[in-house]
Amino acid sequence: MFEEMITSPYNGVIQQVLIKEKTRIYEWEPLFLIKSEAGELLSVKMGVSGEIQSLEVQEGDNVVPGMVLAYVKEELVVSACD
Repeated sequence: MFEEMITSPYNGVIQQVLIKEKTRIYEWEPLFLIKSEAGELLSVKMGVSGEIQSLEVQEGDNVVPGMVLAYVKEELVVSACD
């Protein structure tokens, strides 16, 4: 298992946190909603599945691109071959 960072791709304010610590997430599900400086509501998604280890932001926090929003313990499926 690897720890993966979920980072913000946008400038703006956290409008809604759609996940909780210790819950399982799936690839490409919405995790956060960020209100951009232009007033757009933007969804943050990641191509990872796993368990949320920690949330680093809360609703109302200002974020910038590259800022860590949460950490995920990523699950990698390993298959055996003959």
